[in-house]
Amino acid sequence: MDTSGLPVLDERIAGCRACPRLVAWREEVARTKRAAFADWTYWGRPVPGFGPPDARLLIVGLAPAAHGGNRTGRMFTGDRSGDVLYEALYDVGLASQPTAVTADDGLELYGVRVTSPVHCAPPANKPTPEERDTCRPWLVQELRLLRPTLRAVVVLGGFGWQAALPAFAEAGWSVPRPRPAFGHGTRVPLDGLDLFGCFHVSQRNTFTGRLTPAMLREVLRTAADVAGLPARSSPG
Repeated sequence: MDTSGLPVLDERIAGCRACPRLVAWREEVARTKRAAFADWTYWGRPVPGFGPPDARLLIVGLAPAAHGGNRTGRMFTGDRSGDVLYEALYDVGLASQPTAVTADDGLELYGVRVTSPVHCAPPANKPTPEERDTCRPWLVQELRLLRPTLRAVVVLGGFGWQAALPAFAEAGWSVPRPRPAFGHGTRVPLDGLDLFGCFHVSQRNTFTGRLTPAMLREVLRTAADVAGLPARSSPG
């Protein structure tokens, strides 16, 4: 299979300046920084997907965090949401290490790719519907490139769910109508793959216990099984 398309797509995503509000915000954050990261050179650009181009499992988030992916240049890297996600992936045997600190920390994902429907950090973590729709063609292209190997998708949160379903339809999958509602543990069969809903790994959800590590591992383990990926039944 020709996998050269994804690196080219990632490079094009990183150069996008389509949404003025998001461009201004991500660059302002990169200039002013957070005090704890004053010595960092922030990425300050759209953050492309992360993971192998022949992934069998795709995880779809919301958008990069201002001082996470917008700082490090890698999805879910350098923030607490990423700490939760990558630890769970490690626990079930889909990542080489439980932490994601920098883009060159050696983290590898096994058969898994992580992306988002909005590639720039938005103010207050809330992209507008127009920004979501403007960014959709990137996700559509990514899905088309992944289609030969993709067998399962985990969507984190309601925003991602609402953004992903139209992207799947545009990329050529038959999406049920009316479109399925988001819920944790929701499972929707599409053409050749299963779509899973999972509460987002946000601090609000993890701190309140709405999403526990066990709940996250269970969704990832089920999706990995559907995708034909070996997954551990327990952490460690």
